[in-house]
Amino acid sequence: MFWNNIYKKILKRVLDFMIALLGLLVLSPVLLLIMLLLAVTNLGKVFFTQERPCKNERIFKVIKFRSMNDKQDLEGNLLPDRNRLTPIGKFLRVTSLDELPQLINVLKGDMSLIGPRPLLIRYLPFYTKREKLRHTVRPGITGLAQVSGRNNANWNARLELDVQYVETLSFANDFRIFFLSIYKVFKKEGVVVDKAENYLDVERQIVEKI
Repeated sequence: MFWNNIYKKILKRVLDFMIALLGLLVLSPVLLLIMLLLAVTNLGKVFFTQERPCKNERIFKVIKFRSMNDKQDLEGNLLPDRNRLTPIGKFLRVTSLDELPQLINVLKGDMSLIGPRPLLIRYLPFYTKREKLRHTVRPGITGLAQVSGRNNANWNARLELDVQYVETLSFANDFRIFFLSIYKVFKKEGVVVDKAENYLDVERQIVEKI
């Protein structure tokens, strides 16, 4: 228990910083190549940033490589995600390379390598009291929900896994999730890059009406 508390309060952040810094240095040639390709194919737009809640529901800007263009319909509204996904964007999602810029978020202390994924701000009113435990730790680039089904799990299952992660947070669990994540990326398990949009707030509003 003592060492687990030390890990949660001190060592986890130290390891996050060291691994994120090393990752950015080692992967810098890959990152530069992706940035060049995106600059050409996306007319100079390389990164996608979006405000998300992190620990204690503080708002930060998550950084990802841009996988979609900005095509609009005749009324000026953005087309659905699946219609804006570019070929290189699809490749980045399948390989999870679009997530690499979040190593910068880890360096800044907004995120951890392992933790519940940061979701949309507008979801905040729709979490149950138990589900709000996900915001007592830093959000992660990958987490228990991602290695337990990634994009395929339904909302209730994913959010429950996030809570279970918080309740059992330890070095051993983070170590297992870290290497399971790498394994699943290479195996391409559970990857759905252009699935139909499924929003938590919409889903739970519909359930309430029923």
